[in-house]
Amino acid sequence: MSNVPDGVPELITHYIGGELVPSAGGQTFGVLEPATNTEYTRAAAGQAADVDRAVAAAAAAFRDSGWADMRNRARANVLNRIADGIEARGERIAQWESFDTGLPIAQVEQQAKRAAENFRFFADLIVVQTEEAYRVADVQLNYVVRKPKGVAGLITPWNTPFMLESWKLAPALASGCTVVLKPAEWSPLSVSVLPEIFEEAGVPAGVFNVVHGIGEEAGDALVRHPDVPVLSFTGETTTGKVIMRNAADGLKGLSMELGGKSPNIIFADADLDAALDSAIFGVFSLNGERCTAGSRVLVHRSIYDDFVRRLGERAERFRVGLPADRGTELGCLIHPEHFEKVIGHVEKAKAEGARLVTGGKRPAHLPEGNFLEPTVFADVTPEHTLFREEVFGPVVAVTPFDDEAEAIRLANDTKYGLAAYVWTNDLKRGLRVANQVESGMLWLNSHNIRDLRTPFGGIKASGVGHEGGTRSIDFYTDQRIVHAWIAEGGLPHFGGTQ
Repeated sequence: MSNVPDGVPELITHYIGGELVPSAGGQTFGVLEPATNTEYTRAAAGQAADVDRAVAAAAAAFRDSGWADMRNRARANVLNRIADGIEARGERIAQWESFDTGLPIAQVEQQAKRAAENFRFFADLIVVQTEEAYRVADVQLNYVVRKPKGVAGLITPWNTPFMLESWKLAPALASGCTVVLKPAEWSPLSVSVLPEIFEEAGVPAGVFNVVHGIGEEAGDALVRHPDVPVLSFTGETTTGKVIMRNAADGLKGLSMELGGKSPNIIFADADLDAALDSAIFGVFSLNGERCTAGSRVLVHRSIYDDFVRRLGERAERFRVGLPADRGTELGCLIHPEHFEKVIGHVEKAKAEGARLVTGGKRPAHLPEGNFLEPTVFADVTPEHTLFREEVFGPVVAVTPFDDEAEAIRLANDTKYGLAAYVWTNDLKRGLRVANQVESGMLWLNSHNIRDLRTPFGGIKASGVGHEGGTRSIDFYTDQRIVHAWIAEGGLPHFGGTQ
């Protein structure tokens, strides 16, 4: 294939104990370029034996490498060197990510900077991390000791994989854990940059390990492994339920950011130009393959017809094209299986009576690959499947509402609760609605601008636990309390005689 970026390996291998290694049994799987659905390389298909090797390497490194006992400042210095290495390879990371996932190159060029910032943030955070102490007069001192939990299993999704891997790797390593990372099988390429970066930064062998493979094989073996006490997973809700069941025997610590069907509520008094831009960004950026996508746009009836018209017109002007073209605004979906799933949602919405405003089919100038026009459905009701099910593609459902109470009811009429967006120039209304919408995260007159200090995660079927800021450090560490009696005598006496 002439369009394969420079340096792409002929075989994407595991990275275990500081070495690039194939699967013990030699198993591999093909990796497709989504713009043509052509196999461009193969990846090692990890099995239980490979996960065993990786966990053993991580456990040995946790015990013997000194990483867990390293002073926080020294560990932070390593994380900052990792960030330097990521930034130095930003162009390669962007090219590989775009080629492997179908994301427009212009939208992934900042992924390396965002990933590097994750490492820098947790480097800073771990240096200033505090441990509580509680004094009881002059008789008792109670103090908390933080200890890393051990081997962390990290299972990451296929959308923006490099940056999302950094969200988990940075806090886990900052906390002193060693890790086994299982990347998504549909987008295994960009993680191949990390071993050289970690070695260059001085990460001891075995602290960072990667096992590629199918979720039901490598992922499940990692979830069930008795020597992995803590698991962080990002993906869809059905898989999250399976992981929770399979991790139960080990009473493992779980953090899971799962699916979403996030509402974007637009009141009549909103800045409509900004709200329109936000609605478009929320569902069409990153090809709609965004966990926090505002894929249900709820619009006040007084502006509904005009908003739907303008949204459709903007969608029709979108530039759908090859991921490597700098002018492309919407690339291709990541895999033919996912493409068929998204098309299935489009066809079902039409069959159920939702009004197709624009899109819903393959662009005529892109006859191969997983390309789909930006798609707008109007007059979607809670009875429509499109109102309830996560599509994870460039498909938006627009629904009218008559008053604030109905907007809140519609927003909460879903099993999910990941993100929400509210647009209004009435601050009191905005805060009222924000307090009543059932979501783990809500943006008021904004979209997806993150503060890394804040909690990230969902409620209801959108997740278990929250990460971000100090919550990530809490997740990857055990907090142990020491009660020290410092008075001379005075302890309670029980039984017998003195």
